[in-house]
Amino acid sequence: MTTSPLEVAGLRPRVDKALAAFLAGQRDRLLAIDPALAEVAATLSEFVLGGGKRLRPAFGYWGFRGAGGADTDEVVAALAALELVQASALIHDDLMDRSDTRRGVPAVHRRFARLHAAAGWRGSADGFGECAAVLLGDLALVWSDELLHGSGMPWADLARARPVFDAMRTEVTVGQYLDVLTPATADTSLERAGKVARYKSAKYTVERPLLLGAALAGAGPDVAAAYSAFGLPLGEAFQLRDDVLGVFGDPERTGKPAGDDLREGKRTYLVAAAFGALGEAEWAELDGALGDPGLDDAGVERLRALIRDCGALDATEARIEELMAGSLAALDRAPIEEEARGVLHRLADAATRRSV
Repeated sequence: MTTSPLEVAGLRPRVDKALAAFLAGQRDRLLAIDPALAEVAATLSEFVLGGGKRLRPAFGYWGFRGAGGADTDEVVAALAALELVQASALIHDDLMDRSDTRRGVPAVHRRFARLHAAAGWRGSADGFGECAAVLLGDLALVWSDELLHGSGMPWADLARARPVFDAMRTEVTVGQYLDVLTPATADTSLERAGKVARYKSAKYTVERPLLLGAALAGAGPDVAAAYSAFGLPLGEAFQLRDDVLGVFGDPERTGKPAGDDLREGKRTYLVAAAFGALGEAEWAELDGALGDPGLDDAGVERLRALIRDCGALDATEARIEELMAGSLAALDRAPIEEEARGVLHRLADAATRRSV
């Protein structure tokens, strides 16, 4: 059996171990403040440790190794901080999208709304859940900084990495804003959809983790440029695959209700391609139904048919292949260690050919 690229060098369990140790320490800190924070600690621990592919730490680690960095538990802990950035983004994303579930269990805002209702507390249960999700997402982002800087990596290495980490967190936050802005302004352009994909997901999924690893290893500008040429198109392809799964994915595998992206009105590359290809009547039908939270299964199937039959799905798949070709060509030219190049090839394939 071929080892998953996420498991090479025992990386995934090592990332989980670093996260578990960090979160256990944070739990003790929170309980020392107030026993009522036990639910906060438990929720974040379960959210972070209960799933996730650990793709971002993997790109960071192999970016580090490709730049000549030596394997240590300290660098694994530093790169595990990327999972806390991811947790923050997902908690906030679920709240903004009003998603009920994440990985088959209640989203954080729903979990705290149920806690409020079960306890019979005063005020709005939904409002309490929303406030809690904002704060837990913020806390995960704060903790990402603590884990990075408490990882045990030399201060000189962390100083080189800091600008990359800061830029990444700014980019994903403003990318989330653009994702909220786009449906509000009814922007149907491929240009805007591409920009949202690039900043909301692509850069912090692949390019910035690679550059973070390179910075920790003290890599030169030639390696950084090669990682950007490889990582940015790959990250975009990753997000386009996510967009396809958000409309056509199997909820048993994705852990989210079928057609959630359609009910949420996401103006993804896939949807923008459909708007660009549909005739006037079909365009109006898609525009009228997109973002309807009450869209039933039949409505979801109708919108899927519109998107598929106008060629938007095929166009998106072709764009994924185009991005992948450019990304892998850049990887083949990159001045990096051969073992890392091989694993990064496999990670690229896992990121874009997944079904969840």
